[in-house]
Amino acid sequence: MTSNSRVVVIGAGLAGVRLARRLGELGTPAVLIGEEEHLPYNRVLLAEVLAGRYAPEVIALPAPAALVRARVTGIDRDRRTVACADGSEIAYDTLVLATGSNPVLPPLRGLFTPDHELPEGVHAFRTMDDCLGLSKAVRPGVRAVVIGGGLLGVSAARALAVRGAQVVLAQQSERLMERQLDPGASRLVLRHLKDLGVEVHTECRVRDVRCVGGAVRSVEMADGYALDADLVVLACGVSPRAGLAKNAGLAVHKGVLVDDELRTSDPHIRAIGDCAQHDGNVYGLAAPALEQADVLAEALTGNASARYTGTRALTRLTLNGHSAFDLAAFGETEARPGDDVVQLADATRGTYRKVVVRDDRLVGGVLVGELGTVGALARAWEGAEPLPDNGPLLHLLTNDGGS
Repeated sequence: MTSNSRVVVIGAGLAGVRLARRLGELGTPAVLIGEEEHLPYNRVLLAEVLAGRYAPEVIALPAPAALVRARVTGIDRDRRTVACADGSEIAYDTLVLATGSNPVLPPLRGLFTPDHELPEGVHAFRTMDDCLGLSKAVRPGVRAVVIGGGLLGVSAARALAVRGAQVVLAQQSERLMERQLDPGASRLVLRHLKDLGVEVHTECRVRDVRCVGGAVRSVEMADGYALDADLVVLACGVSPRAGLAKNAGLAVHKGVLVDDELRTSDPHIRAIGDCAQHDGNVYGLAAPALEQADVLAEALTGNASARYTGTRALTRLTLNGHSAFDLAAFGETEARPGDDVVQLADATRGTYRKVVVRDDRLVGGVLVGELGTVGALARAWEGAEPLPDNGPLLHLLTNDGGS
């Protein structure tokens, strides 16, 4: 790609901002288009803003100079232009989709008003506006129901509890954060939430949102049990935001399909971050998005060997403040027959460490509480090298070096 080629990036989240910054450093300034009113920010830290620990400006990302505030409504691949809601057009030589993901809104009766809006008091938890709306509504004693017990739901429930809300978390599956954690670690997360006063219901399906005068009043479960609610937070996961790509005729499955050069089915359009699907994976995590941005910056500035081969993603949740809570999980946290497992638990301190080893290789682990060993463990897992046979597996969990 020549240095005077015009790169346009749609999406001012972590992936888009990282790409624009790296391209600028490598001598190829990009035009970044973001539709939110706010400065670009680190979405990972929204729960800390909701908890009152950080002001919104603290989680702002360093925005590149060429930031255009606009909502893109379409892509003309023949003319190589993008159309914006204000009627303007922006031309590109290379277009990068970093459009992120949308919150999944569950199919509940009463969830939308006749105008297809969420009722007063019902909030998704995905954007800074969502976070500020919740912050404004939460106050000591307010009754809040969080629907969803994954990473986002746990973070939201904790933040609301820290702000003094009476929080109920409703989780459809049998335990919290089941995609990332094994049962032992899930129990510690449950204990942490209960210690903060959160009431947790697992294996509990929400059926109905009841409103009076356009404002939420209660949430009804499948068994008919109703929970009074002044606030409802929808934390039911995310889905790739691929509508622009689909409407432009690009190949889309779960996300926008990309190859190892992060190229879509149109050679002039790339995709990175939550909206991209590479080798069957849609990650929805910060680490892969940043890695994809770095690889693409190299590729677009002349490094012909730059390839993205996938990310072995580590889930990390750090909840600071009065009742701190640290958690990390990676790879396969549940053992298969024949695997070696080492587990250390300290009920008094609320710590838990576990690793799973298969054929002398570390295939997964989970740590709650003290994360001193996480750096060394993550490196051993990412490298997928045979483990040294000069010590017991216990050494993996108790050696705090290199974290």
